[in-house]
Amino acid sequence: MPPRRVLIVGATSAIAQAVARMYAQQGARLALLARNRQYLDTVASDLRVRGASALWTEAADLLDLERHQALVDQAQQALGGLDVALVAHGVLPVQAEALADRRIAAVCWQTNFVSAASFLEAVAQRMEEAGQGTLGVVSSVAGDRGRAGNYVYGASKAALSAYASGLGQRLASKGVRVVLVKPGPVDTPMMAGRPSLGGLLADVDVVGRRIHRGLERGWRVFYAPGYWRLIMGVLKLLPTALYERLKV
Repeated sequence: MPPRRVLIVGATSAIAQAVARMYAQQGARLALLARNRQYLDTVASDLRVRGASALWTEAADLLDLERHQALVDQAQQALGGLDVALVAHGVLPVQAEALADRRIAAVCWQTNFVSAASFLEAVAQRMEEAGQGTLGVVSSVAGDRGRAGNYVYGASKAALSAYASGLGQRLASKGVRVVLVKPGPVDTPMMAGRPSLGGLLADVDVVGRRIHRGLERGWRVFYAPGYWRLIMGVLKLLPTALYERLKV
């Protein structure tokens, strides 16, 4: 088969890099979007050494919604089409800081939901025109049920999960698969110094391999690692009165 043509938005995030490494080892053609040019160049150099057959990179403000369609179109043109896209950018604010300064909360919602949803639509439009493609998005287990310690972040991911669900239903008959990924806490710089639910912290490469597998197999909704499906299933079933007494 010809090399996969893969677009990754938020390519400098640790999870995105782990997924990109899997595709690079398979000789994929990669288009990478991120904010920091210097870091992006470093990531691209690593992926080239690992086997990526082609690389296109662009540093851009991912909150600039007006540029999203143009950026996707440039990536599509550079790769000669899009087989897979992964929207993986996001921020994780400290809950207390977000409550003390609503601007921090607004940036979280703008980044994790508004910007991500805008990129999803931009890619979806091109994949729908082509009649094929797999469109993945990284949400979070935090979106399954709000927790006192991170509900500002969780709300943004809950909105993103709902959006991806609706988008997937809309595109189901168009030859485009929408893949919703729900990672639990992952050992990345974003989680440095932060408590994780139950002390569980997954290896980023394990998560990257699972996301790569899910994208290639077209899993519609999955957790990474998979045991979070059981954990969140239990938490979602708890009565509200009992849930509110838990220290999670």
